[in-house]
Amino acid sequence: MRTSFASGLLAALLLLQGCSVTSPRFTSGGKPTPEQPPAGPHQLSGIASYYADDFHGRKTASGEVYDMHELTAAHRTLPFQTLVRVKNLDTRMEVVVRINDRGPFKNDRVIDLSLEAAKKIGLIPNGTGPVQLEILNPGEPSPEPLQNP
Repeated sequence: MRTSFASGLLAALLLLQGCSVTSPRFTSGGKPTPEQPPAGPHQLSGIASYYADDFHGRKTASGEVYDMHELTAAHRTLPFQTLVRVKNLDTRMEVVVRINDRGPFKNDRVIDLSLEAAKKIGLIPNGTGPVQLEILNPGEPSPEPLQNP
């Protein structure tokens, strides 16, 4: 009976591992590190976008109400409450945001910024732009990463 239970548990764990979502790779000093990075600065690059009026006043994935005038952001896998320095590679401007939502929902984007954060780094004129993210403090792990629709 124990062998059957252990075999079933092992099979279930292997199945779940095969269904996991791959998150972006972080780099530290140019070297790849595991998907769950240890404490310290880690960087990720990609395209940022922003969200505003349509979501203002609605609940975020973390449960708090979205305020487009706060310095917050949505990321697919970073834990809620993680602080991230976002640097616009075109303007060289930077802002520190707190992850409180899930997104972006477009596959080519790495982060969705609040309207205020997008203004601070000069993202508004184009709507999107190349950014570098530096994780300043890992937040508490979230239950599940977002899966792209």
